[in-house]
Amino acid sequence: MAPQYAPSLRSRLAPLLLFVQIGFIFIYAFYIEIESHVKEDGISFSNFYAEFQDVNVMVILGFGFLCTFPVRYGFSGLGFNLLVAVMATQWAIILNGIESWYYRGMIRINLRSLVVAEMCSASALISIGAVLGKTNPVHLVLIALLEVSGFVLNEWLLQALLKVQPLKSIMLLHIFGAFFGLTLTWILYRKGSEQQFEKEKFDRKTGLFSMLGTMFMWMFWPGFNSVLVDNHRPGRKLGAVFSTYLALAVSAVTAAAVSVLCSPKGKLNPIHMQSSILAGGVAVGVSMSVVHQPWEAMAIGFTAALVSTIGFRYLKIHMLLAFNCHDTCAVLSTHGLAGLLGWLAHLLLQIKDCDDHTTAIRFAVFHICTLFITISLSLSMGIITGLLLKWNFWRPPQDKKCFDDQAFWEVGNQDLILLQLWI
Repeated sequence: MAPQYAPSLRSRLAPLLLFVQIGFIFIYAFYIEIESHVKEDGISFSNFYAEFQDVNVMVILGFGFLCTFPVRYGFSGLGFNLLVAVMATQWAIILNGIESWYYRGMIRINLRSLVVAEMCSASALISIGAVLGKTNPVHLVLIALLEVSGFVLNEWLLQALLKVQPLKSIMLLHIFGAFFGLTLTWILYRKGSEQQFEKEKFDRKTGLFSMLGTMFMWMFWPGFNSVLVDNHRPGRKLGAVFSTYLALAVSAVTAAAVSVLCSPKGKLNPIHMQSSILAGGVAVGVSMSVVHQPWEAMAIGFTAALVSTIGFRYLKIHMLLAFNCHDTCAVLSTHGLAGLLGWLAHLLLQIKDCDDHTTAIRFAVFHICTLFITISLSLSMGIITGLLLKWNFWRPPQDKKCFDDQAFWEVGNQDLILLQLWI
């Protein structure tokens, strides 16, 4: 059966991609130059490139395979993830270099700039998880551009108004992306979604591919959390790696235990394992700058997995029925709640280390303002983006075409495809 909206991709997606990409080429041609250094933040290029690859694997393979669990949405889950990631990264490099352009007339980039840009794109990948399967590629490209714009603006506000360190502001990507995505799925809610989309289901094969994405993310998450840690301070980067690994290990064990307890038949739920075992990495990433002891990281991982698994089990259906939020990948449980838990852990651990009450109160006020600004801006940008995407000009897929590769990809008869490849 031919996809109903195939012409809309030709008249909307192709012009949008070409227009944006050509615009990027012109900006890069006149305003961006590569700043070559032998060392990046005190470490050799080869070492930093290895850390960059950790981030690259997480963004491309990790998030990509993680979105392949719907039975008939594998091509879209993986292919659209790549499209969003590369568009968002190019745009983030430009936005992060605006200050350099203002003072120098040029945007100078290096390997660290690329890492920061990819981490900004990760916030967009979190957001599209909430609307996975219910949007078309045009929607996703617009989400990537607008969401990254909002996230970079949030970074600038936090650093300019509250003097938040760049690393701390970047690691709020989980909270920003989760609430941005929730706002989108709330505005784009389709009546009748209380009944699950007929193609929103997974089987053994797609579940295995999705678990592969989880394994990629689990393996490379320590590099993701530690890549921007100041290498001049002895032991800080190594501490970030250890803390992330311990939090991930504890969250994997805890998620397995809680999944069995929540199951009526006392069995492991593969969806719980795919998402909740990553909650420890999210939480400890947000609170990483104040985690100094192994037991602190382990306690954060334990609590994050507990909250994430229970939230996945009970909160996802509640959000749908009570608030009309059809959160496909349950980003609220995996990234939102875990990120908020990491923010709370950061607050408590920092107050514990303060010597006097005045300093503790001042930090608490600034820390609360950080969360308030982040959530407010993510919700505001989500509302603006959702209202833009609700315009019928973008031709959203019908309910019967949701979670179906056939609406966007040439996936005809397999025998015919194999014959064409052979010829």
